[in-house]
Amino acid sequence: MTRSLFDTLPSPEPSTLTGFSGNRLDRRSEQRNEASLSAALADPSARVMLLRGDEAMLRSGEAANALFTLREAEAIGADLDEVILLGWADSAPRLAATITSETTFDADSFHAVSMRTLAINGAAGGLLADTADPETLGALAQARALLHWHRSSRFCGRCGTKTMMSQGGYRRDCPNCDAQFFPRTDPVAIMLAIRDDRCLMGRQARFAAGTYSCLAGFVEPGETIEDAVRREIQEEAGVRIGRVAYHASQPWPFPMSLMIGCIAEALSSEIVPDTDELEDCRWFSRDETLAMLEGRHPDGLSTPPRMAIAHTLIRAWAEGD
Repeated sequence: MTRSLFDTLPSPEPSTLTGFSGNRLDRRSEQRNEASLSAALADPSARVMLLRGDEAMLRSGEAANALFTLREAEAIGADLDEVILLGWADSAPRLAATITSETTFDADSFHAVSMRTLAINGAAGGLLADTADPETLGALAQARALLHWHRSSRFCGRCGTKTMMSQGGYRRDCPNCDAQFFPRTDPVAIMLAIRDDRCLMGRQARFAAGTYSCLAGFVEPGETIEDAVRREIQEEAGVRIGRVAYHASQPWPFPMSLMIGCIAEALSSEIVPDTDELEDCRWFSRDETLAMLEGRHPDGLSTPPRMAIAHTLIRAWAEGD
């Protein structure tokens, strides 16, 4: 039997191990038209996800129930004039809308939960009330990114006229100069540099105490992912990089990025850290990294939570070859 390239790929797919990656909605991107949103709103099976900044609204006492009828959403105070069509779960429309931070609601029936909390709880595998299943969490990430894009793209970048939503929320049109604008995703390279039996991790001042993570940075215009990895590690740690291998990706809706995870071959060991970016940067042995992952490091050092792609990259190296 002939082996193919795909026989050598890891299973499960590494990206599925990250938070926000489980979205299974049928987006029907090529089938949308101006009637799609109105048809979805008229469908009795339509349900709305409600977001308040980085928080998702849930029904109190019900794990992962983030779906509301249009009537419930309106009663809570959702802005249904700016509702967007995410896609379909089977044949049932799924939409998203925002509520403001000033909106009051019945705390006995509803509560707002940070999306980071939902992702951390879900990846931890706990039976907590505020735990979203991967499909719900993925759809919430889609909603968070799109709603943010609409709030920040209200005016035409060409003539300054207020733009109008179209295609159920997947485009904004300028009524004055006919310019069309589409949702954007910002690519971020996140990478674990390795040399011999050590990996390179750093920490920023904003990290939780004792937490070390992969280095990361935005991919710049005209730059390949591999070159972004080499540049970022050189800039932040002063370490030269040779070969780069893609490992996994993660939607990151804060506000609308795609984390592109790579393993990088370090060609040098001396660290010259960018102290404006990093509070500390150092090499970790495989044994020390495993201790951090397992919560048994003697100095209390740790890695990012399991839902983060940084955790996926670090664990893949520490437990692999």
